Amino acid sequence: SYDEAKESIVYSYTKSFNAFAAKLSEDEANKLSAMDEVLLVFKNRYRKLHTTRSWNFIGLPLTAKRRLKLERDIVVGLLDTGITPESKSFKDDGLGPPPARWKGTCGHYANFSGCNNKIIGAKYFKADGNPDPSDILSPIDVDGHGTHTASTAAGDLVPNASLFGLANGTSRGAVPSARLAIYKVCWSSTGCADMDILAAFEAAIHDGVDVISISIGGGSPDYAHDSISIGAFHAMRKGIITVASAGNDGPSMGSVSNTAPWIVTVAASGIDRAFKSTVQLGSGKNVSGIGISCFNPKQKQYPIINAIDAAKDSKSKEDAKFCNSGSLQANKVKGKVVYCLGSWGTEATVKEIGGIGTVIEYDNYPDVAQIFIAPATVVNHSIGETVTNYIKSTRSPSAVIYKSHEEKVPAPFAATFSSRGPNPGSKNVLKPDIAAPGIDILASYTLRKSLTGLDGDTQFSEFSLISGTSMACPHVAGVAAYVKSFHPNWTPAAIRSAIITTGEI
Repeated sequence: SYDEAKESIVYSYTKSFNAFAAKLSEDEANKLSAMDEVLLVFKNRYRKLHTTRSWNFIGLPLTAKRRLKLERDIVVGLLDTGITPESKSFKDDGLGPPPARWKGTCGHYANFSGCNNKIIGAKYFKADGNPDPSDILSPIDVDGHGTHTASTAAGDLVPNASLFGLANGTSRGAVPSARLAIYKVCWSSTGCADMDILAAFEAAIHDGVDVISISIGGGSPDYAHDSISIGAFHAMRKGIITVASAGNDGPSMGSVSNTAPWIVTVAASGIDRAFKSTVQLGSGKNVSGIGISCFNPKQKQYPIINAIDAAKDSKSKEDAKFCNSGSLQANKVKGKVVYCLGSWGTEATVKEIGGIGTVIEYDNYPDVAQIFIAPATVVNHSIGETVTNYIKSTRSPSAVIYKSHEEKVPAPFAATFSSRGPNPGSKNVLKPDIAAPGIDILASYTLRKSLTGLDGDTQFSEFSLISGTSMACPHVAGVAAYVKSFHPNWTPAAIRSAIITTGEI
C-alpha cells in the first residue's frame, strides 16, 4: 500500500540526484530492480574509517604564494566522524561571512554550539535509528578522526602545536583561510552507512562545497554499487572534486579501494621523521625501538624480566611469551619492565597487572609509531635478541625506557599498510592516483577521547599523531583546494590532472 511504502522510506535523495533508501525485503528489492525505470538497487552496508611538518615536506611551506581573497571563498566538505569546533585550528580570526553562494546550514545540537566563519556548515546523518551510547547525535566528534582530517585539509595556523612536546611546530592545513563544511556520517558503534554517505554527498553538493574529502573505505569495486563512487560521480557532474583514501589493507596487491576514475584516490607515504624510544640496559648499552611513548622515567633503572619467566605455570608459558591476558604472575611483573613478543596494545596488559613498561618484539617491524598507554617501544628480532641475551647474562637485569624522540629518516617511501593496485574494479584504470604523507601526522584531536582509546588511558591532548591513508587523503584535498583558489573555473578532471602530473618523489 501507499502508506506502507511511505513508511519504508529512510532517505529520499532529490536535491542532487534521483534516488532513495528504503527498508525492503529481498523479494521487494528484486521486483524493484527488475523495473525498466530503475537503474540499480544495492544493499546498504557499513564501511570503516581508513586512520605540521608534512606540508613543508611536500613543497607547500607557509611562504607559498596564496590568493587569499579566492582562498576564503573555497569550501572543503568532509564526510567523517564530525568535528571539535572549540579547537584552535577552527578559529575564524580575520574571516568574513561565508561566500554569498553558500546554501549550507549549521544548527545547534547536543554538545555543539554552532558554527563560525571557519566552520560554515555542520550536519549529521544517522538513519538506522539504532542508539549509540558511545556517540552524540550531533556533528560533534567523539573519535578524533574527523577533527584530525579537517584540520589537515584546511585548519588555521596554530603555533607551538605538539603532542606533549613531540613534533613541535606550527600546525596548519593547506588552505588555512578556506572554509569547512562538516558532514558526520561515521559513528562509534556502527561505522559509516552507505545510505548516510549518499545523503551527505547530496547535502554537500546542494550546499555548494568545492572539494569533498572522504577518508572512508570498504566499498564495492563495482562503481555502480558503491555509495562513494555514486556520490562522487554526481559531485563531479556539478564541478566538485572528490578526494578519497586508498585504504589500509597493504601491502596486499589489488587491495586499493575508492577506485572510480572520477575520484582522486590517495595512498599513504612517509615523511623524513620517525618517532623512536631509547631503551638503556643495565649494562650501559642503548638500543632503540619505534613508537610514541610520552612518559619520562621516574628513576634511572627498573628491573627487567622476560615475560616467559613470569608465566603463571608451565601451561601458560606459550601465552606468557606474548604477554597474553591472564598468563602472567602479577607479583613477578609489578614494578618491572617486561620483554615479550606482541604488537601495539601488549603494553596495556602489562600495565594492568602493575608492570612499569614493555619492550615488545614484533616480527613485522612497523613503519608507523603507535601511541602507547604506558612506557613501551617496539623492537625488531635482532634488538630483541640483544635484550633477551642481556637478561640471561646477569642475576639482576635492569632497563629503562626513555620518552620518545624524533629521528631523521630517508623519505619519501610507501607506507607498508597503504593499499596497493592494481585496480580490482577495472584493469584499465590505474589506482591509487597519488601518494601523500600519511605516517605520524600531527593535527588537531578531540579531548573527548584518550589518545589510545584504551580503557585506563589518562592521556588527553588537543593534538595527536595518527597514521593511515585517512591522513593522506586530506593532504591532497587541501592541495585540490589550493589549486582551485588559483583556477576557480577548472573542472575536477583538470585539478586531478594537475595534481597527478606534478607530483614529485
